[in-house]
Amino acid sequence: MPVASAASLLATWDSTQTSMFSPQATPAHLILGLSRLMLAVTGGIFIVVAGLLTYVCVRYRHRKSGPNAIQEPQQIYGSTQIELSWTVIPILIVVMLFLATARIIFATQDAPKPANALDVTVIGHQFWWEYRYPKLGIITANELHIPVSDPKHPTPTYLTITSADTDHSFWVPRLAGKVDAIPNRINSMWIDPQQAGLYLGQCNQYCGTQHALMLLRVYADTPEQFTAWVKHEQQPAVADPSAAEGRQIFQHNACISCHSVGGSAATGRFGPDLTHFASRSTLASGSVPLTSANVRAFVNNPGYFKPGVLMPPMHLNPHDLDAVTAYLMTLK
Repeated sequence: MPVASAASLLATWDSTQTSMFSPQATPAHLILGLSRLMLAVTGGIFIVVAGLLTYVCVRYRHRKSGPNAIQEPQQIYGSTQIELSWTVIPILIVVMLFLATARIIFATQDAPKPANALDVTVIGHQFWWEYRYPKLGIITANELHIPVSDPKHPTPTYLTITSADTDHSFWVPRLAGKVDAIPNRINSMWIDPQQAGLYLGQCNQYCGTQHALMLLRVYADTPEQFTAWVKHEQQPAVADPSAAEGRQIFQHNACISCHSVGGSAATGRFGPDLTHFASRSTLASGSVPLTSANVRAFVNNPGYFKPGVLMPPMHLNPHDLDAVTAYLMTLK
């Protein structure tokens, strides 16, 4: 591959939303620095070994004629210096890499938690994410909102991660390394994005048929945007009066057994909280844009978008399906 093409490919890779080579948070910067050190060390080892191997292959290749045609190279049956070299040098390299890795682990895991840090509980489900803000009284799904952290006045977000069913893994490459979500176990991590925007990731532990579509969307908001979002999320859902019929159908079907809508009779916890469902950008854990047509199709047959999803088809008639869709699209 030409050098220009390789450089172009690397630049494109670095600019993608899921590239660890364009970090935007302190843990991701530390991981990138460690990965560069690992690449430099292993690359150096490769160059040395490949160079020696090439030299030996060329210098001592079999020759059919000439003074060295039949002669065999001098045989060395024991060399203390060589044996010490190929034993001590690798040990020193491994120890150096171990210490560098341990330093990064302690820097991320034992970092002091500021008093103004945001706490979020992350719960992995098949196949979606639940987010709880215990100090703010907010429960939402699939789209995580956190404030941007000013390096001069850090406001990191601390995530407490667990699972409601099987093993999952929370991974947003530009913000931090992956942390597993395991049933009956609490893991934790922290992130401090320093630039507002959307950061993408996904479950990085195979968890079933829809593992590939268990996506992550992390919105790093400015302080003003985050304050406005919190105020909005703390309000109960206010449905448009024109969608009253859809609300009645929603509450008289199995929907309320799995979903919650703040300020209504729906208090289910098995599925995502739908209190401000229509204010989100996506549905189906970030895999489908949130539009009326997609919501209608998903309610009618969730397997159309996510084969193997645990939500069953609702089998509503067209009129009721339209009414429920209209109701859900008013939950802003």
